[in-house]
Amino acid sequence: MAYSKTLFGEMPDGRQVYAYTLVNGHGTECTFLDLGAIWNRMVVKDKNGKSRDVILGYDRPEDYLQDDSFFGAIVGRNANRIAGGRFTLEGTEYQLTANNGPNNLHSGLDFYRNRLWEAQAGADETGTYAEFSLWSEDGDQGYPGKARIEVRYTLGEDDSVSISYTMVATKTTVANFTNHVYFNLAGQETGTILDQKVRILAEQFTPTDATSIPTGEILPVEGTPMDFREFKEIGREIGASYDQLIMAKGYDHNWVLDGYDGSLRLVAEAVDEKTGIGVEVYTDLPGVQFYTGNYIDGTRPGKGGAKYQERAGYCFETQYYPDAVNHPQFPSPILPEGKEYHTVTVYKFTVR
Repeated sequence: MAYSKTLFGEMPDGRQVYAYTLVNGHGTECTFLDLGAIWNRMVVKDKNGKSRDVILGYDRPEDYLQDDSFFGAIVGRNANRIAGGRFTLEGTEYQLTANNGPNNLHSGLDFYRNRLWEAQAGADETGTYAEFSLWSEDGDQGYPGKARIEVRYTLGEDDSVSISYTMVATKTTVANFTNHVYFNLAGQETGTILDQKVRILAEQFTPTDATSIPTGEILPVEGTPMDFREFKEIGREIGASYDQLIMAKGYDHNWVLDGYDGSLRLVAEAVDEKTGIGVEVYTDLPGVQFYTGNYIDGTRPGKGGAKYQERAGYCFETQYYPDAVNHPQFPSPILPEGKEYHTVTVYKFTVR
């Protein structure tokens, strides 16, 4: 096990951005930035022993700052969308920025991904880790309560990356964090992911309106292109004449994960059969947003000059359901004053 800190670049105001690289005993590597607590690299060996970086990202801070794809970023205080950017908490209505049509997306525009976090790296009995922390003031992004936020990435000897999120706030508030990492298990530079196979352990999903806000319904996946209960190529039905896919230009929906009881369990997995590389997703949260990079436009070169086009990667964003703060029938993202929000998501990489 090893870890290191290197200079990654500079912010526009001259502040330095550092990269923290973790390595386990058989050469698996991952890199995280103090800019946005971003997951920047994930290097694993394929079935032939070739090392491949399997997540999308950039080589320069300025590209992360200007990009709207959220490559590898920590998203909070609330991941995903809030209808109209409005919610009511303890009798007070809060208005967030409308940055996605009429709605708020990922708590923008003052994103955590554009901030420098406090950072440190180390090693313990669980593996090597990089830990990031941030103070968020009362009223930050429009949310109540001053909050201390901590995110810890741990690389295990089993090639797992565990992400632990913790937050405590001085007022009752919203806490719904995720990581927006994009996977391409053939290698980040290889192009489309449509032939990679995905399985999602979910009998149901939350359909949306034309602005990607849940209607409040919970519908079965059976008999629809949303059915990933068995491994299926991402591209098999992504172009189907199905209103949910047409409105979103592909998959960008929340699946209602089976067996939600607050414990860590397997909820999804993906594999690229050419490289043999797979990823298993474990979480203690109730939902996952499966997003197929429908709006990646290739504006900026990726790592090593890679050209990222539409559907160059896909995300498993573990979460409370979108707009849950406005749907009392959904599991609640409300964090009471002084209580600790704590959740864990694990991405375990495999070779088959």
